[in-house]
Amino acid sequence: MGIIAWIVLGLIAGAIAKAILPGRQGGGWIATLILGVIGALLGGWIASAIFGLNVNNGLTNIWTWVFAIIGGVIVAAIWQWIQGRMGSRTRS
Repeated sequence: MGIIAWIVLGLIAGAIAKAILPGRQGGGWIATLILGVIGALLGGWIASAIFGLNVNNGLTNIWTWVFAIIGGVIVAAIWQWIQGRMGSRTRS
């Protein structure tokens, strides 16, 4: 996939992941893009390592989207957890 495809996939998958995950996530569209791209990378790694799938076939492959969104949810949950832990330390 080209860089434009990664940006489109990251932005859409990140937005869907933020919508799925309960709670309030900070950040604008750039944070959503970064979350989605990192999630897509993580999801692609999970798909190939665990399931043996090749999800690098482009934006028309449904498994590319599924694993990008799964990865995005995982990354967003980890980010929320980190922010929650850091926020609880400053409230003492």
